[in-house]
Amino acid sequence: QGRLVESGGDSVQAGGSLRLSCTASGYPDSRKCMGWFRQAPGKEREAVAAIATADGRTYYGASVKGRFTISQDNAKTTVYLQMNTLKPEDTATYYCAIQAPSQYCSNAYLSGRGNSWGQGTQVTVSS
Repeated sequence: QGRLVESGGDSVQAGGSLRLSCTASGYPDSRKCMGWFRQAPGKEREAVAAIATADGRTYYGASVKGRFTISQDNAKTTVYLQMNTLKPEDTATYYCAIQAPSQYCSNAYLSGRGNSWGQGTQVTVSS
């Protein structure tokens, strides 16, 4: 049984930065799609960023492109989301999600279908 452990959520002022981490355990295959989704109260869940651990290809949601960067460690078990120039509209619960084994990040993954999820970490950005 796989497990995802997230950390890094916090409260920050607009314009600030945060880094989220997500470590996967119990997924022996190094080929994974891992990434982050977020959901704010009253809003639909949206894909924020994802990375295919096999080749490092990345995906970013339109609202975060240019501000957020996803990366992985050499062991391909931890992904990081560096969030810069944070805005109040980035306020949400951020969930780590994984599909494994997976050579790439599929449309199904980006739609949230078939993913395994972490417990979520709160990011609050105040103006």
